[in-house]
Amino acid sequence: MNKFIKLSSIVLALVMSVCVFAGCSSNEAEKSNVLTMATSADFPPYEYYENDEIVGIDIDIMNAVCEKIGMELEPQDMSFDSVIGAAQTGKTDIAMSGITITEDRKNMVDFTIPYTSTAQSIIVVAGGEISAKADLEGKKIGVQINTTGDTQVTEEFGDDAVDRFQNGALAVESLKNGKVDCVVIDGEVAKALVDANEGLEIIADAYSIEEYAIALKKGNTELLDKINAALEQLLEDGTIDTIMDKYIEE
Repeated sequence: MNKFIKLSSIVLALVMSVCVFAGCSSNEAEKSNVLTMATSADFPPYEYYENDEIVGIDIDIMNAVCEKIGMELEPQDMSFDSVIGAAQTGKTDIAMSGITITEDRKNMVDFTIPYTSTAQSIIVVAGGEISAKADLEGKKIGVQINTTGDTQVTEEFGDDAVDRFQNGALAVESLKNGKVDCVVIDGEVAKALVDANEGLEIIADAYSIEEYAIALKKGNTELLDKINAALEQLLEDGTIDTIMDKYIEE
């Protein structure tokens, strides 16, 4: 009787082990089908919250990419100065948050092909002293921290000329309160901020022109190739243009 009980116990343990292993395999398979995306959801129209859901250009584009490569998108909201690090360390599969390709960033991550281009725009108080890029000399300039606007303005005018903010809305609030003379930020974000704040305008001079791409951990060539192939198709068939038109008025 004791032998039978022991044998039954062994069989039961084996069955349970198989079930647990099968369950783990199922969970791992589900996990491998999810593509995690670091983003900073305070950057309309590229990523922002609507009814507690992250939406925007980058979300729509990446959902279209995921449909092509057979994965499900999982955006993870964090501050912009953390998104590239999340991809670099493998905390997330990608980073996509209106990220401009720069040489410094290429040292940290691999980039996909560009999916759109944009201008760094200059926001000012309407009717103020600044009407051209040349007028920025000697002015206090607000930027979003760790953006290309931050880098470019600091390189050109020096650290003392720059006030850094966690997001564009805080920079614009400082402009309205007279603490900075202008704000340099990505073009479409600048339009959204001006639309939301009376008395501000974007001057005709662009500060610079740059390209957006998706960042991945260095060496993740399999995923990089899949995303690039999907982006090429979406650019060619007009899907990305349609997404841009949904959010941006000419």
